[in-house]
Amino acid sequence: MSGRAQLMWDEAVTGYDFGPDHPMDPVRLALTRRLVDAFGLDREVEVVSAKPAGDSTLRLVHREDYIEAVKAASVDPRSADGAYGLGTMDDPAFAGMHEVSALIAGQSVGAAEAVWRGEALHAVNFAGGLHHAMPGGASGFCIYNDASLAIARLLELGAERVVYVDVDVHHGDGVQAAFWEDPRVLTVSLHEHPRTLFPQTGWPEETGAPSAEGSAVNVALPAGTGDAGWLRAFHSVVPELVADFRPQVLVTQHGADTHFEDPLAHLAVSLDAQRAVQVACHELAHEYAEGRWVALGGGGYAVVDVVPRSWTHLVAVAAGREIAPETVVPEGWRQEVFARTRQLAPARMTDGRWPVEWKGWESGYDPADRLDQAVLAARRAVFPLRGLLA
Repeated sequence: MSGRAQLMWDEAVTGYDFGPDHPMDPVRLALTRRLVDAFGLDREVEVVSAKPAGDSTLRLVHREDYIEAVKAASVDPRSADGAYGLGTMDDPAFAGMHEVSALIAGQSVGAAEAVWRGEALHAVNFAGGLHHAMPGGASGFCIYNDASLAIARLLELGAERVVYVDVDVHHGDGVQAAFWEDPRVLTVSLHEHPRTLFPQTGWPEETGAPSAEGSAVNVALPAGTGDAGWLRAFHSVVPELVADFRPQVLVTQHGADTHFEDPLAHLAVSLDAQRAVQVACHELAHEYAEGRWVALGGGGYAVVDVVPRSWTHLVAVAAGREIAPETVVPEGWRQEVFARTRQLAPARMTDGRWPVEWKGWESGYDPADRLDQAVLAARRAVFPLRGLLA
C-alpha cells in the first residue's frame, strides 16, 4: 500500500455555484486550494482529478428518475422540478448542475477506490461531504450525495465494515438514510440539536432499521456547545464505537460550520478544536482501519475566515505534515483573499485556543449538564444494541 495521501481536485468543482446570494460560495473551495498550495502541501500529496461519477455509479444511491430530473434542470434551469427539491431557495437550479455535481461525486468515489485498492493510504476531497442529498431528491445545498456514493462504492468493491463519522454542524441525514437498513455501515453524526437547526433530524432515538439496529448513532448537541463540550462529546462516543466495529475503511465528513463565526448555525467551536478532531480521526484510522481514511469537506459558510484554514489543516493532517496552529498564514494568500473578496484574511492558522482542553467520559458525568445529557442519550440509545456499556 502506498503511504502517500491523495488530494482529489479538479478546478471545475468551483462551478458548483448556486448564485451570488447563496451562502455556499464556491470561493471557499478556490481559497482552500490556494492555501494548500501556499503551504507547499502539493509536494506532500498526490493531486488527482478523478472522472465524474457516471449514471451507474450515481444509481448506487440515487433513483434513476431523480438523476434524470437533475439532468433536465441542468440543461434548462427554468424547468427544475420542485418535487425533487430542485429550483428551491436552498437548491436553485443552474446550468451544468448535473455535470459539476457528478464531478464532485466522482472525486469522492475516486478517493474511496484509491484507498481501498491501496493506491493511497489517505484521500481527501474537501469539495465533497454533500451529506443531505437523498436517493430521490436534493436537500440542504446538496444535489448528489458523494459521501454515500463513496461508501456504496466501497461496499461494491467488497468492503464489509465501513464507519462514517460526520462532524458537520448539521445532521448527516442523507448518509444515514442511504444505509439505514445496512449493518455493514455504521453512521455516527455529531450535530446541533434538531430542535434548533436544519434538517430537524438526528435524534438519539434514530438507531437504524430492525435489520441494522445500532448502526446509526446521533449525538444531538445543545446550541452554544464550545470546544471542550464538542471534544468531550466526540471522544465519549466515537472511539469506543470505532474500536468495536473495526472498520476496514474510515470515512469522515468535516463540515466547518460548527465554528463560532459560521452564520448558519449556533455552535461555538474553534478552528483549533476542528483541527483536534481531524487529528483524532487520522489516529482512529490508523488504530482500527489499517490507516485507510477517506476525508471529505462539507458545510462551512464563513468562507474566508474559517473554511480555507480548517480544510488546509485537514489536508496537512492527511499528508502527515501537520501545520502548527501558531503558524503565520502566507502573505501571498492573504493578498489573494483581499483581491478576490475585499475581505481581510486571518493572520495565523489558529483561533488562539490551542491547546484545547476537555474532560473524558471516564472522569464521570453530570446528569444536570446539557452536554452530558446529549452524550448520555446517544450512548443509552445505541451502546446496548452493540453490546457495549452505556
